[in-house]
Amino acid sequence: MANFGWNCGLRVALLVLLPAIICPAAAAEPFLEKVDLFESGKDGYAFYRIPGIVVTRKGTAIAYCEARKTTGSDWDHIDVMLRRSTDGGKTWQPRQTLAAFDGKYARNPAAVKQKLAKEGERSLNNPVAIADANGDVHFLFCLDYGQCFYVNSKDDGETFSKPVNITPTFDKFSGAYDWKVLATGPGHGIQLTNGRLLVSVWLSTGTAGNAHRPSCVSVITSDDHGATWQRGAIVAREEDVANPSETVPVQLSDGRVLLNLRTEGPRRLRAFSISDDGATKWSRLQFDEGLPEPICMGSILRLPPGEPAKNRIVFANPNNPSSRERKNLSARLSYDDAKTWPIVKTIESGISGYSDLAATVKGTILCFYERGGLEKNHFRTQWLTVARFNLEWLTDGKDK
Repeated sequence: MANFGWNCGLRVALLVLLPAIICPAAAAEPFLEKVDLFESGKDGYAFYRIPGIVVTRKGTAIAYCEARKTTGSDWDHIDVMLRRSTDGGKTWQPRQTLAAFDGKYARNPAAVKQKLAKEGERSLNNPVAIADANGDVHFLFCLDYGQCFYVNSKDDGETFSKPVNITPTFDKFSGAYDWKVLATGPGHGIQLTNGRLLVSVWLSTGTAGNAHRPSCVSVITSDDHGATWQRGAIVAREEDVANPSETVPVQLSDGRVLLNLRTEGPRRLRAFSISDDGATKWSRLQFDEGLPEPICMGSILRLPPGEPAKNRIVFANPNNPSSRERKNLSARLSYDDAKTWPIVKTIESGISGYSDLAATVKGTILCFYERGGLEKNHFRTQWLTVARFNLEWLTDGKDK
């Protein structure tokens, strides 16, 4: 009887354990879902452009953009709008204005000289957010491409502090570059593992096209959670590559920082530079042979390591090496710190431009991007859309 009982117990135990031994956890089904957040011509604005997105420590997604009032130009009357999601980007709360700047402001002289700006209007440009590990959300944005302001949120983007003018940080560039136009980002900034906040910036003398050219690229940083900001070294200027401008940062697995640059050179490739501390001693500019450049903002994101831990970086931009047309927005995946991009998947095959990337606490990737063009013009964006997808979709089930 004792032997019979032991065998029964063993058999029961094996029946309980066997499914766990031979049946590993099922991988998630691949998915790609899209939701439109802003539509041109709606709610009092002619166009919505320049998307950015972050996910806070608590998991709230904040998608933000420029709301352009009439012409849709970079020098239009522009407000900064945002929407929040507390369910991983599935549903979104009503829009809200980031900061109120009422009254009249003197237009940037560089734009006035080229007859780009109208008196009585004002532009709020290039919003950039950083989700701090301490729970704060930091926002930087520009006023008429001539001043830079900072606001902070301690409640996941429901409310923001009064804007603080941090233009004196940019004034420290004047000895190295005679700028008349400044811009942050766009897209999102990053926080390094040592706590440093980093925002890419570009500067222009404002003497050529759209008062945005010629240009140079650098960063500003904060080591006290946004209380003060410092300028970094200049990364690239006109002598290095044609009109370097909108730049996206990512921290590499060894702690160094890589900047991925938009350029206007004949090679039609993205460029990059690397720094040990994210502020100084930037490496000589190189071109990334795996990233075509149609002259458009791109976006980059290090994904959480997951289990088992992997070194994953996602990059997105219009994948169109044959022309300057902004179309075929695609996501690429690197496993070797942005040296190679073996995986590429189309998110939007039609007209599609600027984008920004974030990841939810569950690992879902969010891509907030410009989609469609009124009158088939990729500068006259029809929608700002969030695409939600997982690694299974991006890698055709080869990664999870």
